Amino acid sequence: MDIAKQWRGRGPRYRLEGQRNTQTGEVRFPPRPVALDENAAEWETVALSGKGEIYSYTTLHQAPSGFDGLTPYPVALVRLAEGPLVTAQLTDCDENDVQIGTAVEMVTRHLKDTGEDGVLIYGYKFRPAVQ
Repeated sequence: MDIAKQWRGRGPRYRLEGQRNTQTGEVRFPPRPVALDENAAEWETVALSGKGEIYSYTTLHQAPSGFDGLTPYPVALVRLAEGPLVTAQLTDCDENDVQIGTAVEMVTRHLKDTGEDGVLIYGYKFRPAVQ
C-alpha cells in the first residue's frame, strides 16, 4: 500500500474537492492535472457541496475483488449540484428504494483496511438526503 498516494488523494476522497475554471465556471471532478492546452491559473480548487441527485443506478450482485461480502449493493451516477457526474456506492438505503431523481448527499465511510501496514482507507459514498 502506498501511504503517500493515499495522503495525496485525501482532498477529493474525504472533502469532495474538485476544480472550477475561473473563466468559464466549468466544474470538474475528480481534479486532474492541467492539460497542455490549458492555463493552470484558470483552474482553482473548489469544495463541492456533496449534494446531488441520482442520475442513473444499478445494483451490483458480483462485486470486484475485496468487496465480495458486501453484495448486493447499489451504485449510482450522481449529478452533483455543481454539475459533474460522480460514480459512487449508495449507503444507508434499501436497494428497492433507489430511484432516478432521488436527492442524495455525500458521506464519508470506511472502505477497507490495507492489512499489515494498518492503513484504514476512507472515502465518499452517497445516501438519501436527510431532510
